[in-house]
Amino acid sequence: MSPTSADGFPPGTPPGPPAGGEPSRAAERPPGERTGIESAARSAYEALLARTDRPDASCAGKPTWEDHAPTAPDTLPADVRGWLAERRLLDERHRRVHSPQRALHDLIAEQRDRVDRSMAEFHRGMAAFEDVLRLLPGFRVTSRETVEVEFFSDRARLRQRIEDLDTLCRTEVLGLRGTFPDQEVLERGLELDLRMLKRGVELRLLVSARAARRTGAARYLAALRENGARIRVAPTVPLHLNVVDRAVTIMALGPTDDPDDTSGDVVLHSARLAECFARVFDHHWGVGRPTGAEGGRARPDGGTEHFSPKEREVLAMLAAGAKDEAIARRLGCSERTLRRLLTALVAKLGAESRFAAGVQAARLGLLD
Repeated sequence: MSPTSADGFPPGTPPGPPAGGEPSRAAERPPGERTGIESAARSAYEALLARTDRPDASCAGKPTWEDHAPTAPDTLPADVRGWLAERRLLDERHRRVHSPQRALHDLIAEQRDRVDRSMAEFHRGMAAFEDVLRLLPGFRVTSRETVEVEFFSDRARLRQRIEDLDTLCRTEVLGLRGTFPDQEVLERGLELDLRMLKRGVELRLLVSARAARRTGAARYLAALRENGARIRVAPTVPLHLNVVDRAVTIMALGPTDDPDDTSGDVVLHSARLAECFARVFDHHWGVGRPTGAEGGRARPDGGTEHFSPKEREVLAMLAAGAKDEAIARRLGCSERTLRRLLTALVAKLGAESRFAAGVQAARLGLLD
């Protein structure tokens, strides 16, 4: 007699398949019939357990059955035997009745084995997929970025979307304005911008000179300045856009002051694109003329200085790259006199060189 486990299963022997080697079709039967089979199978299983628990019905602890007993599994209907075998409560191949605990253990082990085989097949398939991808010419996954784009043809819907994005803004908004909307819309925008400033968001706005002259613009810009926004004015701005947290860009695709324009607007969700537009903003911000607390013709010591038309003309020619000889000829003076004038201008601007003086003059709006 071979050694057995606690429920009579020989050690190292896997449970046998259902009778006939194929799964039962009980699951394919109508619900009512399946319920009847389940009830009959439960009753038969309880009777089998009762027989195998008798001292004279077991041999060395093995729960076996008597072939000719009225409740022997061989006498049960095939559907009942199949129901029990599918649940590993009955092992017909080894003529064993398993306890619920053993049946549960076997079911879990089989399911784990199926999962392991499926995962191994999945990994083999993914490895083959990656091998084929590497054969494609010029295929580089990391060199491309998918950009989420929102298009708007309705300015009212766009303004609502901007409100949503401004509400989510955490650190910074950069804005270029070639024009402003009508006064009612501007008032609503002011309310939202002030709310954003109170949350600690940094707002920098570069406005075209034309936009700054529109009705209501002066009040709007003054209110922003009083609440901490930094505003500069430039003769023109190249785009009409907002850059939010250097992650989202909102941009007009056409002229914003043309009511008949149908170009629409776009929202770009890309940190790379936003950084590019932020650089465009920073470039034009550097030559914008500060207003309010930043404004005036500021000197490094905080005072103000007056520049005559002649000095402005010299600075403009200097910034354009004109040579001393050409500037002196234009002014009708000697080069020596011009050099004294240039030295005084460099000092007046608080610059360290002629080139730095030209940059400072552009930043202060002296080249307009």
